[in-house]
Amino acid sequence: ETMSHISLFTLVIDDYDRAIDWFRRALNFDLVKDEPSLTDDGRPKRWVVVAPKGGGCQILLAQADGPEQTARIGDQTGGRVGFFLHSDDFAADHARMQAEGVHFEESPRLEPYGEVVKFHDLWGNRWDLWQQK
Repeated sequence: ETMSHISLFTLVIDDYDRAIDWFRRALNFDLVKDEPSLTDDGRPKRWVVVAPKGGGCQILLAQADGPEQTARIGDQTGGRVGFFLHSDDFAADHARMQAEGVHFEESPRLEPYGEVVKFHDLWGNRWDLWQQK
């Protein structure tokens, strides 16, 4: 068998419950898993996974553990847009996210590839909301 897709990636956050609330409320994601787990050295943590409704790539929400990880919260991609959220109904999703207080850094714009707008998650990471033409 070959590798066919990315199924999960990690986003370093400051607090599990705060992150779960934001992804469910602001982006309308599902909470896929929230289970107890352990760090490599045996300390308790949680395995928390969220995903867009309908499936697709999932996000492992990882509460920062130590100063090195804490320093990367909100800047995992060095200020670049690092995450791309596809929409099947751009206008409706944009309006719902605005109503939930999501910080957009620009007005929606048309590009050759579709409609797009940059926004920030709760920690300052930059995302694109986009609908493909």
